[in-house]
Amino acid sequence: MGGVCSSERIAGVFSYESSEIDWCEDNYKHSEHVAEYFNTMSSFIFFIIAPIMLYLLHPYARERSLSIHLVWIMMIFVGLFSAYFHMTLSFVGQMLDELSILWVLALGYAVWFPRKMFPSFIKDRSSFSRLVLVITIISTVSSFVKPTANAYALNCFGLHLLYTLVVEMRCCMDQKALRLAKMSVALWILAITCWISDRFGCSFWQKLNFCYLHGVWHILIVMAVAYGSTLVAYLDANNEIPYSLPGLHYWPCDKWAFGFPHIVLKGTVKTQKQC
Repeated sequence: MGGVCSSERIAGVFSYESSEIDWCEDNYKHSEHVAEYFNTMSSFIFFIIAPIMLYLLHPYARERSLSIHLVWIMMIFVGLFSAYFHMTLSFVGQMLDELSILWVLALGYAVWFPRKMFPSFIKDRSSFSRLVLVITIISTVSSFVKPTANAYALNCFGLHLLYTLVVEMRCCMDQKALRLAKMSVALWILAITCWISDRFGCSFWQKLNFCYLHGVWHILIVMAVAYGSTLVAYLDANNEIPYSLPGLHYWPCDKWAFGFPHIVLKGTVKTQKQC
């Protein structure tokens, strides 16, 4: 009997609507197999933006560290797990969605957190990365204690990253970087406003017959990450590889000053060209 009960519990966490979280969008409105259709479909924006950013940031990553690519590779998994969660509203989907975001944040801390802001007992980035790994593993395990609190904890990490960015930008005089910072913060504020409105103002949006703000959050947050991570990478490049004379450009046209930001290395690079 114990084995049967154990199997039922395992199956239960994979079942539809086993999560305690249910977003504002009406369930099964457009498909009997997809709980939140628009939230699921909007998650696929990650599959579009992530490969573009991987390509655009490759020259910088090749010169700085190829481990930087892990951030956007992991963002693909965020999109995959987000789509699975909103399709099923399962407990497993919720945990995969939230934990993938946690590990993206951890990767960002490990590769980009400024050396000058390291704790006093940390001497190099390798040691700092190991510390981040330990904290992330502990956070991963503890996230199962109170799953409904995970999203709020992740947003707190986002606030700390925003604070770090503000500190770093105090000494920056580059107008392109300042404009990119404003765009990053504006996109993040719009995204978090959509998230909060969907979570706590659902009855209001239901009256307006517009219950799709969480899907809008997906679109805005992936763009905020694209802008914010490029800005952080630019600041990192100025600190870690200043000889490469990093600059900010926008794709597909730099004159638009709106598009996908990326880093160009205008100086002599040290890596050998490989076919």
